[in-house]
Amino acid sequence: MTTGHVFIATSLDGYIARKDHTIDWLESQGTTIEEHGYTQFIDSVDGIIFGRKTYEVVFNLTSGEWPYTKPVIVLSRTLTQSDIPLHLNDKVTVTNQRPVDLLKTVDQQGWKRAYIDGGTTIQSFLSEGLIQNLIITTLPVLIGEGIPLFGKTSEDIHLELISSQQFPSGLLQSHYRVLYSEN
Repeated sequence: MTTGHVFIATSLDGYIARKDHTIDWLESQGTTIEEHGYTQFIDSVDGIIFGRKTYEVVFNLTSGEWPYTKPVIVLSRTLTQSDIPLHLNDKVTVTNQRPVDLLKTVDQQGWKRAYIDGGTTIQSFLSEGLIQNLIITTLPVLIGEGIPLFGKTSEDIHLELISSQQFPSGLLQSHYRVLYSEN
């Protein structure tokens, strides 16, 4: 079945966005000139699965200009396909499927690796045992409050550190394999 993979940035205090979903603190770190492996990561996946809020942040940040060439699926209980602008209808699909059912669907479409993005979306895929690995880039900034990358879990989720790399800007990138218990 298609495997889920995460590539995301957090503040040192574990937030992926401010409470209002803005990510201005990401851009204020002066890190846009460094290559952090994102291009290589995107090249390794067949498509992207976002939550609704992540889709809205990306859409608003790019003023409606879509930055992705890979297919994007938005998980939402409130959006429908008719909410997607016409110029994105061939690039963005909306669904309310459960994560496991969605991965079965994209597997039938030939996807081998899916990029999973958005706090709630990542949490739901993790809780269903559908994330294979996480690449987390930690920025040396404390934003005090916001949207956490991880929420409550029903049980411990163990990770194996595969590698870590420090960048001149002070970013620390850690690559983890998720180790799910055999039940």
